[in-house]
Amino acid sequence: MYIGTMGLNHRTAPVEIREKLAFSRHVLPSALSDLRSQQGIEGNVILSTCNRTEVYFTTPDWGKGVETVKRFLGRRCGLQVPALQDYLYLYSSHEAVRHLFRVAAGLDSMILGEAQVLGQVAEAYEAARSTGVTNVVLNTLFQQAIAAGKRVQTETRIGHNTVSVSYAAVELARQVFGGDLTGRTVLVIGAGKMSTLAARYLRDNGVTTVLVSNRSYERAAGLAEIIGGRAVRLDDLEEILPQADIVISCTAASHYIIRTEQVERARKGHEHNPLMLIDIAVPRDIDPAVGELPGVRLFDIDDLEQVITNSLEERKKAAQRAEVIIAEEVDSFFRWLGSRFAIPTIVALKAKAEAIKEAELRRAFNRLGSPSPHEQKIIGSLANSIVNRLLHEVVVNLKSAAVTPQGHLYVEVVQNLFALQVEEDDTASPERATSQEAGGGRRGSEWAES
Repeated sequence: MYIGTMGLNHRTAPVEIREKLAFSRHVLPSALSDLRSQQGIEGNVILSTCNRTEVYFTTPDWGKGVETVKRFLGRRCGLQVPALQDYLYLYSSHEAVRHLFRVAAGLDSMILGEAQVLGQVAEAYEAARSTGVTNVVLNTLFQQAIAAGKRVQTETRIGHNTVSVSYAAVELARQVFGGDLTGRTVLVIGAGKMSTLAARYLRDNGVTTVLVSNRSYERAAGLAEIIGGRAVRLDDLEEILPQADIVISCTAASHYIIRTEQVERARKGHEHNPLMLIDIAVPRDIDPAVGELPGVRLFDIDDLEQVITNSLEERKKAAQRAEVIIAEEVDSFFRWLGSRFAIPTIVALKAKAEAIKEAELRRAFNRLGSPSPHEQKIIGSLANSIVNRLLHEVVVNLKSAAVTPQGHLYVEVVQNLFALQVEEDDTASPERATSQEAGGGRRGSEWAES
C-alpha cells in the first residue's frame, strides 16, 4: 500500500482556482464515496479549507492511484488534467505524512502557526471516517497528525499570538481608512467562526455600527446579540449597502451572494461614498467585477497575505521547535507502520515454530511410551522455552529492521529462510512509496505524464 497526498493551496493556486476545488460540507460525503469507488483507491480523506484542498489517499498501485485522483479533481473543478496539474503538488510516503503533520500544526498555513486548521483536519478526518472511506492506515495517520498538531500548539505556543484571517481583514480595513475605524459602519455577512471573529475585532477597533447578515436571519440575530450589533436580512442587501463603509463577507455559499448589478443599483446616488469590500470566503462570495465599479475597492483572501506576513519573528522561532516535534511524530508513525508490515511474517514464523514443536512433542511422547501428565508438562514447558528463546531475538530484530529503508528486504529474507507462506497484509513497506516509481513531492511541470 502506498500513501499519497495531492492538492493545491494558497501558494500554488490563486483563489479563482481554489474556489473551483472547494468541497462544502454538503457535497463532501458524496465526493468521498465517489473517489473511494474509483479504481486504485483503498481509502481517502479530503481536506478543504479557504486556503487549500488536499486529497490524502492509499493505493495498492501508485501509478493508477495518482491518475485516479488527478482525474477526480479535474472532473470536480471542470478543468482538463494538464491545466489543473500546473497548480497541484504530489507527495508520497514520508513526504506525504510529514506534509499532513505540518498542516495540522499550522506550519503550512498562510498564517504561520494558526490553530484553526487543526480543527479543520479533525473535521475532515471525521467526515471521511463516518462516511466509511478510511482504513486502518489512514485512521492511525490522521489520529497521530491531530495529536502532533495538539502537541505543537501546547509545547511551542506557536498559535498564541497568531494573526487570523479575520484579524487580517479588519487590519486591512484599518490601513485603508487611515488607521482608524472609529465611527465607521461595517456590514458582516456570515455567522460562522470567521465572521464572529471579524465582528469582535471590529468592535475592538472602535467601529460604531456592526450590521450582521446571513442566509439564516436567526443566526445573524444571534451573532448580533453577542457583539452588540444589529441583524439585517440578506434579502435587503441593496437597501443596506448604502449605509456601510466596509463589507466583510465569509459564508459557505457555492455561488456569488453579492452580484455586480446589486451593488450598482445600491450605489446609485452614493457613488461619491467610498465602499470597501473584503471577501474572505472560498468559494468567493462577491463577484470580482464589483471591484471595477466607481468608488468601490474589492479585496479577496489572497490580498491579505501581506498583512499576515508582518511581525512573524516570534512564530518563526516557535516553528523551528515545532519542526523537531513533527520529525519525532513522523518517525513514530513509520515505526508503527514498519512494525505492522512485519507482523504477518512474525505471525507466520511463530505459527510454523508452534506446529513443529507440537509435532516433535507427539513423536517424543510416543517414543517414551506413556509419560505421566507431570512429565508431559515438564517436557512441553522445555519445548516452549526453547522455541520462545530462539524466536525472541529474531522477532525483536525484525521489528526494528522493518522500519528502516531496507525493511522489506529483511522481511523477505526471513520469509525465504524459513519458507514461510505469508498472506499479504494491506500495508506495504513504509518506504515502498519512496521508490523511483512513486517519486517525492512534485509540482506542475515536474510531473511526468503517464
